[in-house]
Amino acid sequence: MSTASAPLPQFGPGRHLLSVSQFNREGLEALFALADLVEPIAQRRSVCTVLDGAVLGSLFFEPSTRTRLSFESAFLRLGGEVTTTTGVTFSSMAKGESIEDTSRVISGYSDVMVVRHPDEGSVAQFASASTVPVLNAGDGAGEHPSQALLDTYTLIRELGARGRDLDGATIAVVGDLRFGRTVHSLIKLLSIHDGITFRLYSPPSLHLPDAIAEHARAHGNTIIVCDSVVEALEGADVVYATRVQRERMTEELHSSVRGSLLDRERLEQAGVDQHIIIMHPLPRDSRHDAFDLSNDVDDLPGLSIFKQTDNGLLVRMALFLTALGCSADSVRATLKQRPWKAELDWELG
Repeated sequence: MSTASAPLPQFGPGRHLLSVSQFNREGLEALFALADLVEPIAQRRSVCTVLDGAVLGSLFFEPSTRTRLSFESAFLRLGGEVTTTTGVTFSSMAKGESIEDTSRVISGYSDVMVVRHPDEGSVAQFASASTVPVLNAGDGAGEHPSQALLDTYTLIRELGARGRDLDGATIAVVGDLRFGRTVHSLIKLLSIHDGITFRLYSPPSLHLPDAIAEHARAHGNTIIVCDSVVEALEGADVVYATRVQRERMTEELHSSVRGSLLDRERLEQAGVDQHIIIMHPLPRDSRHDAFDLSNDVDDLPGLSIFKQTDNGLLVRMALFLTALGCSADSVRATLKQRPWKAELDWELG
């Protein structure tokens, strides 16, 4: 299977998840309804065993913390078991084994696989040889569909809390728009909504690929390229910042990108409300001059970066349930109260 060939089928039971193009509005709403359902399980208020006996093959051939642990935690919370490998060095691919051979072997040990790989299109190669559903956890500078899904879920929730709809929203997208696969997937997924305006800012060397911009325009949405972060923030309901993808660029290119990307000063210069929704896919680079989201915005009421990580657990649980054909009723049938105390009962001093 290749993302460059025939259109991919809608995501559903027994299907791979390779691209956000596999979702329409109806499919997105169904997935998010499942995400709402599993929130008590994610928050450990309830225990679920709907995936009892199921095995996840977790294959991360590129560094990851949040995405890997989020997927694995999601599967464990549904009662499944996890087998995992991290890094090419620790896999048989270091011995020259092909992606296809690796996929066929590991799929024989698993009921579903999650794969991250540094090369664009590589997860589609895994899917082509797998006997079980494969979920794309990031393929180079290509796509990161589960991140876009959790971002969209967060946007809908946060805008809803402010009495707004996602349709018609204005979203500032700033940072590395060239190599940032989270941005590519998010703009493509949001483009199935109506009347969205994207206000973009990036350094000249890190502009959004033309194909992504044209995709948004072709679906009736608006792309505005801005000359500064402050300009991009004008009239925005949301600002989505992303770090410089140093691992995907030359040292010369990286050294040309310095200074602060988004901080309290720029928000004040733009005159935006302190409740503006501030998002970032994480990790963010908190070092000085890192050209990323500053931690001086962390006390603003609109900061939503940790809501994104929490929501990621819900969305990834919903992805597993969908891929493995588990209905809402089957989830409810296996719910029980947790038998332990989960809250921290401890005070300083």
